[in-house]
Amino acid sequence: MSGITYARGDATSPQGKGVKLIVHVCNDLGGKGFVLAVSRRWPGPEAAYRRWHRERAGNDFGLGAAQFVQVEPYIWVANVVGQRGIRTGSKGVPVRYEAIGAGLDKVAGKAAELGASVHMPRIGCGLAGGTWSRVEPLVSDRLVARGLEVTVYDFG
Repeated sequence: MSGITYARGDATSPQGKGVKLIVHVCNDLGGKGFVLAVSRRWPGPEAAYRRWHRERAGNDFGLGAAQFVQVEPYIWVANVVGQRGIRTGSKGVPVRYEAIGAGLDKVAGKAAELGASVHMPRIGCGLAGGTWSRVEPLVSDRLVARGLEVTVYDFG
């Protein structure tokens, strides 16, 4: 048993009470995928991500980094850099599982600090090309094992 709650719905409308931290995976170039759903709801995370990327020479932007943006009084969004580029090519799919794991370690710290539950789609499994059978153990090890409540949403 993974300790992850699976729900049908939209991860940008997280269920439950209290502080919620929505996690999504970004690439190291500029966003597509779930970030578009986040951006339709709140412009802040994308703007912060683009500024973070633009100013990367002077900050921690890169694979495995995480950026936290408060979008409502009890909702935060975590931009986790977990994919290299945007296309499947000679080096395989864009997802980088090690980077997702490193980003989830940062998410765990922030969620604990905020007293937040964690909400996400099946991160790294859409345009990034990853498989949930590889991502789910990272979520379990980095978040659930630390006592955090995690809900994964399947849209539709």
